Amino acid sequence: MLDIAIRHQQGGFSLEAVLQIGEGLTALFGPSGSGKTTLINLVAGLVRPEQGQIRLSGETWSDSDHGVFLPAHRRRIGYVFQEPRLFPHMTVRQNLAYGERLLPRTERRESLPRIADLLHLSPLLDRRPQHLSGGEKQRVALGRALMASPRLLLMDEPLSALDSELKLQILPDIERIRDEVGIPILYVSHSVEEVARLATRVVVLERGKTIAIGAPDAVLSNVPRGAGALPAGNFISATITAHHQADGLTEAQSGTGPLFLRAVDLPPGTEIRVFVPVADIVLATAEVSGLSALNRLAGQITDIQRENGSAVAVVVDCSGEPMVVEVTRRSATQLGLAIGKPVHLLFKTVSIAREGLFRRG
Repeated sequence: MLDIAIRHQQGGFSLEAVLQIGEGLTALFGPSGSGKTTLINLVAGLVRPEQGQIRLSGETWSDSDHGVFLPAHRRRIGYVFQEPRLFPHMTVRQNLAYGERLLPRTERRESLPRIADLLHLSPLLDRRPQHLSGGEKQRVALGRALMASPRLLLMDEPLSALDSELKLQILPDIERIRDEVGIPILYVSHSVEEVARLATRVVVLERGKTIAIGAPDAVLSNVPRGAGALPAGNFISATITAHHQADGLTEAQSGTGPLFLRAVDLPPGTEIRVFVPVADIVLATAEVSGLSALNRLAGQITDIQRENGSAVAVVVDCSGEPMVVEVTRRSATQLGLAIGKPVHLLFKTVSIAREGLFRRG
């Protein structure tokens, strides 16, 4: 367990954080300048906090009251940066092996063959970095960090320099690390897509303060639209049940009923989470015919929240899955929306983008 209770001033910026980070992947999420990288550098020992304590599994790394500050090289962490930072004169094999160079043999938990297999690097072991793609380089950087047998893995926006296709290739590798390596991971990102797919817990930072902590589905449902990010929306858990090749569709069963998605290359039985943007959901007070929307969920209104301007946020319980829908105040009045009223939610298959479908960790 990583325990953080710090206060740090850097120029005109102030950061305060009280957190406990356990196994799994904890995402530090927020806009640029919110304090994500500063916090991860404090944990890494690259910056000394002005006040407070940082401990891992009972070992004190930093304690301002007692003058304790363990240097970065003695913390046994793996740190993956935005850029791979590989040694250009070394092969992939040599770059990986470099990660364990300072580690006594008795403390080495990982082996090069296992890490190469985990990250699909075996065919690349004799290549040098200049002959690797951006995604391959970042996988080597991940592998080198793991070869140090770290007690904690820090990742500072490791996919930000990659294009969408390369991100999709490397995301499964990070999922495997999360599920198989068994150490706490602190992952910095401002991408909703990455956090929704990878995180087991989310910490939202804004202007140096923690404003939300919790499961990704609950926290990210209220994230506003941002550049390159998913809009506010809902997550639905489901299991793939069938593929309809003639229609180019994949069918999945959720607790709320069947869902129809654009065809995906995942076998039946795969557990997924589907992101449905709030703005793409239509609310009806009766069953509707003659519409192209294939996805239709029945539920009951549990809350109505008046927002600024003309919008009303309606919370609907669909067989235990809370769904948030936005309508205008005029529509809410005309439809007679009230708590307890049964309603139907409709959205198109094309509302579920490729980047809005995630395997469940």
